[in-house]
Amino acid sequence: MTRLYTFPQNTNLSKTLGRLIVSVALIFSSAYASATTYQLPGTPGDTVLEQFPSGDATATVVADETLLDMALRYTLGQTEIIKLNPKIDRWLIKKGQVVRLPNRRVLPDTPHNGITLNISEFRMYYYPPGRGGEVMSFAHGIGRQDWKTPLGKTSVIRKVKDPAWHPPESIRREHAANGDPLPVIVPPGPHNPLGTRALYLNLPGEYRIHGTDVDKIYGIGMQITHGCVRMYPEDVETLYDVVPVGTAVYMVKQPIKVGWLDNVLYVEAHPDLEGEEMSQADRYAVALRLIQKATKEEMPEFDQKALNQALKDLDGEPVAVYERVPMMEPQEAAPAPNQKDVFPDANPAPAGQGSSGGYYHGT
Repeated sequence: MTRLYTFPQNTNLSKTLGRLIVSVALIFSSAYASATTYQLPGTPGDTVLEQFPSGDATATVVADETLLDMALRYTLGQTEIIKLNPKIDRWLIKKGQVVRLPNRRVLPDTPHNGITLNISEFRMYYYPPGRGGEVMSFAHGIGRQDWKTPLGKTSVIRKVKDPAWHPPESIRREHAANGDPLPVIVPPGPHNPLGTRALYLNLPGEYRIHGTDVDKIYGIGMQITHGCVRMYPEDVETLYDVVPVGTAVYMVKQPIKVGWLDNVLYVEAHPDLEGEEMSQADRYAVALRLIQKATKEEMPEFDQKALNQALKDLDGEPVAVYERVPMMEPQEAAPAPNQKDVFPDANPAPAGQGSSGGYYHGT
């Protein structure tokens, strides 16, 4: 499989080469590692991750397959890859077709430590301790409309390898009603829905970040669980090995995010979760508040057309909407201290983005 790139014009050479080195490392490591590990931007306040310096990432299909196969290969969620390729039949992509892959990601508005789960984008971000400047990103599934994944701050209280599953009575009744009765205990094995690893969260009920069984491998990146967070088998094993007990976990719902990269402000927008409906006017109002906070301007002159298109497409790909003039260093031999580091706060408040409550059991 070949990825195609188009390099940008008039780009600072040193930054382009730096990102190219990171991109090449990611390309070669993708066959061996499950997580995508990004280098955090070097400029203080920048919060947009970039995988490819070209600003574009595509893959040419070498044999007939499905978008779900592509999602598994690149450890993307099903919803994510379908949003990026709305005109492609998810069940059949022909040899020679070009599939769009994600490139940039705006970090959620949470502390840059521990684990952040942004359920709106079906994606997790982990800031490994002792490895400053890095963030690992994983796809995951979340709770269905009737078994919502809770929001708020919690932590990892214990980790279990090859866990057995004790399905709650409510889930056993549901399965029995559907003609699929469950035993009192599901032992470890390929058909255990917890997979090979489970990280238990400090919440009422049996909430976990866990793997999946062979029957549900294509459900990653969807609302499919009974409230737990489900990951690809390789991903959860990677996470399990690097996350210590006590790690903070921030569970948020941020369908619209903004972030800076090289003095350009990007907006990233995702569609509503099942059972929720935000109007275009509401989306625009949320985005405008975030842009105002990021730019510190009451009436910022941003690209209205680009913002409207991002809020229409809702494909999760960050779109540039505003560019600021970088502050110039004084010409004197001794510039004022920290003059070049005066930038607006790039972490937007999650205004108007809502939350869901309640605690549930299950997987």
